[in-house]
Amino acid sequence: MRLLLNILWFVFGGGVISWFLWVLLGCLLFITIVGIPFAYAAFRIAGFAAFPFGKELVDARELGDERIAGTGLANFLWIIFAGIWLAISHIVAGASLCLTIIGIPFGFAHFRLAAVCFAPLGKKPVEI
Repeated sequence: MRLLLNILWFVFGGGVISWFLWVLLGCLLFITIVGIPFAYAAFRIAGFAAFPFGKELVDARELGDERIAGTGLANFLWIIFAGIWLAISHIVAGASLCLTIIGIPFGFAHFRLAAVCFAPLGKKPVEI
């Protein structure tokens, strides 16, 4: 079922567009030295945005990784400059997909992506 939902999501639910935009954002962030940590986070989230069903984004500290100093401040700056706009776009896409019965699972996937737009640093996708 996961495979079918992921394929349908990628083709019809906005997965290819979400994946492409997160990858494009990561490439743009790699141009600046300050944006490199954000670029790595954007690439991790791009993989999640392409195939979100059967995965969950969790805090890396829950997996035993060390927290990088300054992650909280960096996430705050991310919210101001990019996160709020990405979250709004995912919320609008999710709300429009939830208008149909068939689109409800895809709408919820967009809502999960909107939640991660507020703090992408320190998140890792894991299989559930």
